[in-house]
Amino acid sequence: MKRFDGRVSIVTGASQGIGEAIARDLADEGATVILADVQLEKLEAVARSIAEAGGRAEAHAVDVADTASVERMVAAVAAAHKRIDHLVNNAGITRDGLLMRMKEEDWDAVIRVNLKGTFNFSKAVLRTMIAARYGRIVNIASVAGLMGNAGQTNYAASKSAVIALARSLAREVGARGITVNAVAPGFIATAMTEKLPEEVKAAYLEIIPLKKFGLPKDVSSAVKFLLSEDASYITGQVVSVNGGMYM
Repeated sequence: MKRFDGRVSIVTGASQGIGEAIARDLADEGATVILADVQLEKLEAVARSIAEAGGRAEAHAVDVADTASVERMVAAVAAAHKRIDHLVNNAGITRDGLLMRMKEEDWDAVIRVNLKGTFNFSKAVLRTMIAARYGRIVNIASVAGLMGNAGQTNYAASKSAVIALARSLAREVGARGITVNAVAPGFIATAMTEKLPEEVKAAYLEIIPLKKFGLPKDVSSAVKFLLSEDASYITGQVVSVNGGMYM
């Protein structure tokens, strides 16, 4: 028997990078994975790949910041599967720049996706989880939300906020059998970080004690643990996956 046999897991931002790695890992462990993202074509490719590997996945195109759209999607999933066991709030974007030069629309876009998207999905799944008196929610934060990062005031603020959201929600729903935690990745090798200049990557390596960048699998392993019964007495916590970049 696999760890998540019979479970239904929603993963936002699942079309690539960390979200895709999490979705694949959960499917490998037996979960039916609900993939949510705005990039339907990429999502469908991930869903097909999971199915070809023997897993179960569904692709749902949704703007995480569109409240009505999220509510419709979650209601459809709950009606079809009669349960929602896991939510991984992974969807996120960056619009980097120094604060004094940052455009208001770049601030708003990051807060809209990273924070409001987390709020929308968390709120939407709660009714089903509370009725079942069981649920696991994991917010994907960032080392930037813990230590700050020049040129990322919007991103760092949003990721710090999803940590605070997790801790506050954990206090609200713990008595209903629901845990809420966060995972804060450091420098993870993804398509997003690959675009950075080589000198920036070298500078990051200098402050990482393990002297290497993390992989999406490193993050998904932490998420799997927090979703599992091994973490049933852990809530309101932040697991840092950063190679020692911030302690």
